[in-house]
Amino acid sequence: MSGAGGVRGVGGGAGGGAGSRDPGLQPERTRLAWRRTTLSSTVAAVLAVKTVLHDSTSATGVVAGALCGVLWLGFLALAHRRTRTLAANPVPPALTTRHATAAVLCTVALAVCAAALVL
Repeated sequence: MSGAGGVRGVGGGAGGGAGSRDPGLQPERTRLAWRRTTLSSTVAAVLAVKTVLHDSTSATGVVAGALCGVLWLGFLALAHRRTRTLAANPVPPALTTRHATAAVLCTVALAVCAAALVL
């Protein structure tokens, strides 16, 4: 019976039994996914700024490049907050809808702005 008590404590569930879970490596995989997405966003933002500095002298290009930078900073802040939360808690809380929506909007808007600069 002592083994069942240990499993119940690992999942952090209040009810224990079938409702509790062991997160295993899932928080680490999630943290790595946030880092990969941040790296991809960084590459898109750097390429957008490079395009503005070397190829685009129009006001629209400069605004799109600046917007890419701002969107990248917004996503970077969200990702940093989430990775800190994942690292600090053995069983991290779920991502809030507000933060998930903000991350998706930053990612999609950054991709659209970067694509508009390239095309």
